[in-house]
Amino acid sequence: MARTVGAAFRLAGRAAPGHLAGAVVVAALSAAAPAATAWLTRATIDGIVAGTSDGTLLALVGGLAAAGIAVGALPHAATYARAELGRRSAVLALDELYRAVERQVGLRRFEDPPFLDRLRMAGTGGRAPGELCAAVLGAATGLLSAAGLIAALLVVSPLMTVIVLAATMPVLGMELRLARQRATVLWRMSPTARREFFFSHLLAHPVAAKEVRLFGLAGFLRQRMLTEHRTIDVAQRAVDRRELVTQGGLALLGACVAGGGLIWAVFAARDGRLSVGDVSMFVVTVTGLQAALAGVVSSFAGGHASALLFAHHRAILAAAPDLPEPADPRPVPALRRGIELRDVWFRYSEDKPWVLRGVSFTVPHGLSVALAGRNGAGKTTLVKLLCRLYDPTRGAILWDGVDLRQLPIDELRTRIAAVFQDYMEYDLTAAENVGVGDVTAVHDKQRITDAARLAGIDDVLAGLPRGYDTMLSQVFAEGDALDDGRSGTMLSGGQWQRLALARALMRGDRDLLILDEPSAGLDAEAEHEVHTRLRRHRTGRTSLLISHRLGAVADADRIVVLDDGVVAEEGAHAALMAAGGTYSRLFTLQASGYTRAGAES
Repeated sequence: MARTVGAAFRLAGRAAPGHLAGAVVVAALSAAAPAATAWLTRATIDGIVAGTSDGTLLALVGGLAAAGIAVGALPHAATYARAELGRRSAVLALDELYRAVERQVGLRRFEDPPFLDRLRMAGTGGRAPGELCAAVLGAATGLLSAAGLIAALLVVSPLMTVIVLAATMPVLGMELRLARQRATVLWRMSPTARREFFFSHLLAHPVAAKEVRLFGLAGFLRQRMLTEHRTIDVAQRAVDRRELVTQGGLALLGACVAGGGLIWAVFAARDGRLSVGDVSMFVVTVTGLQAALAGVVSSFAGGHASALLFAHHRAILAAAPDLPEPADPRPVPALRRGIELRDVWFRYSEDKPWVLRGVSFTVPHGLSVALAGRNGAGKTTLVKLLCRLYDPTRGAILWDGVDLRQLPIDELRTRIAAVFQDYMEYDLTAAENVGVGDVTAVHDKQRITDAARLAGIDDVLAGLPRGYDTMLSQVFAEGDALDDGRSGTMLSGGQWQRLALARALMRGDRDLLILDEPSAGLDAEAEHEVHTRLRRHRTGRTSLLISHRLGAVADADRIVVLDDGVVAEEGAHAALMAAGGTYSRLFTLQASGYTRAGAES
């Protein structure tokens, strides 16, 4: 806990040193004001009773007025200082958090549910560092204020001081226990909350809307969402009930102590053991002390919850990268000889089956190699390994004879262009959707239009309502307009496919071009056009092409056929057809389907 608090203050000091200093000053002044009010109240009342001189009485009243102003104004100043400290700390905390996520350069962490739960908790706790600092300052303010009030109360009655403090100890212990229980429930319910969000997201997502309505899934999904929500409610309700019983009982205890003390003070004043000023100071100090200690307890409880959230943040920051960087990295040379897969074995975890088993083949420099095979043969997994999103479990992938694990990951990826099978449809402008293929050129209109033209999507993008500046989204309106009803524009599936290709072609001059099902969403005419364009573009370039439509890979220089994670056969189209193996059977099967359809028509 101490390390977490220290980390929060260091972060706040970097984010907003002035506001942190201001919050400390305000906290110190706020701590002094209640005790000063108690002492001045006693002195003023006793002065009135004793007939103190006007000058002295005026000074006391002036001091009391100043203390009252401080008591009234300082909480507002403290609220502002802490809020601004929280905002600035949150910006830095989120920047640190997602920089740490960026250091997870592979995909393994993003397929790990506990990591995703921790990341969600850390993301929702973006304000936790500021809130933790505010809680510590609040607790310090309460403790200092309580110390001053205790000194004042000791003057009136040491015994009552002990009783008030003794009544507060159970409050502190129970509040901390409740804070831990709340944090435990929050962590335990994190997977449930993630499922609730998933179902609610489906109910309102424009892409899911077609199937939800056609298949009548709204009621099914709504019930799933509500079931998860009720599960969370049950857990939170149990904590709330414990809070109700605990805090209600403790509040009753505090009221009894204050009431009993007041009765004692009144009778003590009647018997001449206390002055009227003593009674007034007793009332002010007991009330103020209970409020200060309640503030301390509340700050401790809130700080404890914020610390637990911030601990998730620190855990993400401390997580080791999922892929190791080379201890002695070698520069990535321009590809000259080619890429070799040497006895590559891979599975996604120890308890999962092997996806690749002893795969070996070469992608020679300047040639095009196609991967063919049935679904689940391991083709897309090979793409992930070539992009070093995972490392082989056994074996190696060599770039001009150098193991990819000896090359800097970021530098390696700058030499690769790829269209993934599950490409992204970003809620960005058309120009940005293409330009993010090379973020260094995201504002280079000429390169963007050249890539779009090569992918055959330039005319479509230029013809949008605002041309390349049109927002491609069903979620965001044009220019974030709130009142004019203008929605974003969406493309068809085939148009998005071409746009994703254009995004990859922003890196058209890279050493390796990977095309994973680049025409899966296109009609026959569009597919022919795209492959004709790509054939010209690939000439003399090193490329890897994956497609279930074997006619699209027939012109590749070499075809590697995967079957159940192993290389079943390899060669040019003509040789594979003559061999009569897996490739020949699949190609003939596809071709016969077209021939039969043509004959029937």
